[in-house]
Amino acid sequence: MRLFWEIVSLALRRQLTYRAAMWAGLATNIFFGLLRAFVMIALYDARPEVAGVTLQEAITYTALSQAIIAYLSIFGWWDVMDSVNSGEVAADMLRPMSYLRFWMAADLGRALVNIVLRGFTIIAIYGLFVDLSLPQTARQWLALPPALFFGWLVSFGWRFLVNLAAFWTPNARGIGRFAFGLIWVLSGFYMPLRLYPDWFRTLCELTPFPSMVSTPLQIFLGLLDGPELLWALFNQILWSVILLAVAQLVLNRGVRRLVIQGG
Repeated sequence: MRLFWEIVSLALRRQLTYRAAMWAGLATNIFFGLLRAFVMIALYDARPEVAGVTLQEAITYTALSQAIIAYLSIFGWWDVMDSVNSGEVAADMLRPMSYLRFWMAADLGRALVNIVLRGFTIIAIYGLFVDLSLPQTARQWLALPPALFFGWLVSFGWRFLVNLAAFWTPNARGIGRFAFGLIWVLSGFYMPLRLYPDWFRTLCELTPFPSMVSTPLQIFLGLLDGPELLWALFNQILWSVILLAVAQLVLNRGVRRLVIQGG
């Protein structure tokens, strides 16, 4: 475990060295976040609520979804793919830690820096322009940290699994772009899943993607409570286990293929 946290610490420091890129990304997130908020205002058109979601909650939802973009890295993550294509994967395999756990630690460090420096900052700046809807109960505050953690873990499991396509093709970015595009639509990133038609919402909930975005955001807004809240957290844990187990199996096959090809 000590080695795991050492890698997390190294990833933290690495992220902090790219301050200019971080502030540029922050400015972009804020601009498009406010643009999305105006779209929500137009969508509601003076109606007090839609599908049980008030306008204030919908605007807060856009702020929160923008705040976790970098935390979840949902617009693209190619680190594992690049390591396979460059051949660095051979050196990574020699580390005194499993390949999956190594990248999990590195990604956790990246995620922590982004949730603190970009996520919290976006929420604070949003609060200067609009009246945000904040958690009102201790249950929401207590459920939010594990929901955010398992949301990240589900995201990592999916991103790692997608990156493993590099073991089978020299240019897997096309696969990756399609896979990340699914997150944008099916996770509830663009808008709350409650605003989708029932049939499409049901389809989304059959995938792991709502566990990344929709679950922590609905907990923040108090849209999940009681048995629904417990089920949502259990669903996150279940998808985390499934995706990481599948990723490990696919990784094992990919490594055997890499050895068979002579490195």
